[in-house]
Amino acid sequence: METSLHICMSVLVIISTLIGVQGIGVNYGTVGNNLPPPTQAVQLIKTKGFTAVRLFEPNADILKALEGSQLKVVLGTLNQDLEKLATDPAFAATWVNDHIVPHANLVQFQYISVGNEVIPGDLSVHILPAIKNLEAALTAVNVPVPVSTSVATYVLGASFPPSQGAFTDKAAAVLAPIAAHLEAQKTPLLANIYTYFAYSGDPKNIQLDYAMLNGTKEVVRDGNLSYVNLLDAIIDAFYWALERVGAPSVDVVLTESGWPSAGGEDGVATIELAETYNNNLVRHVASGGGTPKRPGKAVETYIFALFNENQKKPGTEQNYGLFYPNLQEVYPLNLSP
Repeated sequence: METSLHICMSVLVIISTLIGVQGIGVNYGTVGNNLPPPTQAVQLIKTKGFTAVRLFEPNADILKALEGSQLKVVLGTLNQDLEKLATDPAFAATWVNDHIVPHANLVQFQYISVGNEVIPGDLSVHILPAIKNLEAALTAVNVPVPVSTSVATYVLGASFPPSQGAFTDKAAAVLAPIAAHLEAQKTPLLANIYTYFAYSGDPKNIQLDYAMLNGTKEVVRDGNLSYVNLLDAIIDAFYWALERVGAPSVDVVLTESGWPSAGGEDGVATIELAETYNNNLVRHVASGGGTPKRPGKAVETYIFALFNENQKKPGTEQNYGLFYPNLQEVYPLNLSP
């Protein structure tokens, strides 16, 4: 009986490792000249236990490697394509026919992200028209994929306490109609949130444990809501900001979050802290507890990033990877449920 139980437990451990934590994906960037082939990268993503992957732009080789992988895929558009996507429906149709249709039967597209961190800015006026043109193109080929956009935390003009969350005036002017459209389509807003930047920018007023998701004791009391970590506080600030522009039912997907393992001059970009943050992030998301404002609603999350990328700006930007380009892990990450 003990032998049978041991075998059953071993099988369960193997299955758990293969399944991974539902709702945890990884950003697969390609800004490096020493990265492994897409087939090896996709196999690594699956073996590690991720259930989803985010690509910043269409890449035929990576999309081909993702066919049949069962990984959910967030696919971004190039920022330089935004104006054409917004003003030329034929270009949007070609984009869908080139990058979605060939893979639609074998790749599970989770979202299309129209632009990355361009709000507010000159390109932001193209976001909503581009979303609508891509939606129309997807409908025409009968491939339903939600279309949204990714925003950075700086679209928030106020975030403390979370209930005061509000977009800046410039961001709100663009995001209000986008959020209304997302609400009508029942599509989430994609947000890139790094507690590292908040802490490294204000270490005197932000506790490291609060930024690292280490804490269990209340740090911020906001009305009847209690916050023990900064990530929940920022996500909830987004929810309040969405309410203020008339979109109270729009969900937030965490398309980027992570911690650099090197390259900083502040002493907090270390392997040890990166390991702690990302493992805490996985545990927090895996718990399914949601945030104080949206309890019980797990936050779909994508860790940044899969590899260290040597052609990014020198410094921390090159050192967010969970893995070195030779496929060796920078530090262990536990994705077992």
